[in-house]
Amino acid sequence: MATPKQRAAAAAALATIIAVPAEGIRQIAYYDPPGILTVCYGHTGADVVAKRKYSMDECRALLTVDMQKAVDHVERCVPGLPVPVLAAFADAVFNLGPTIACARISSTAARMLYVGDLAGACNQLPRWDKARILGVLVTLPGLTKRRAAERELCMTGVT
Repeated sequence: MATPKQRAAAAAALATIIAVPAEGIRQIAYYDPPGILTVCYGHTGADVVAKRKYSMDECRALLTVDMQKAVDHVERCVPGLPVPVLAAFADAVFNLGPTIACARISSTAARMLYVGDLAGACNQLPRWDKARILGVLVTLPGLTKRRAAERELCMTGVT
């Protein structure tokens, strides 16, 4: 049986496989479609400096830290998920924030995870393919594709 650290590392690696092509790499900070200052593989936060060029080593390090935080967040909200389910929701948390996996009041997926309906939770992922652009909720094709990849991975962890 894998240790918690091994599970987290495996989940982070699987989630990163989805995140890297979905995010792409941009070494100079930019504003994403919803208007969030972003750099590298989707890193956001107060430490992002507009117009600064980040090295590939910095980008890889940011992704590693960010993905591990996402895995840890899901694990705190719903401990003990199968690694593929943990990985799928970690990528979603990395991309969207913790609501999808943790906010049982506002997220059907989070409620389903909490009660152990893993297939139901996995099937909720495609619903999260929208972003608010100029105040309007818009379906983004890149998010649709990403959520489909997360769902596919997620379902491999459902028995």
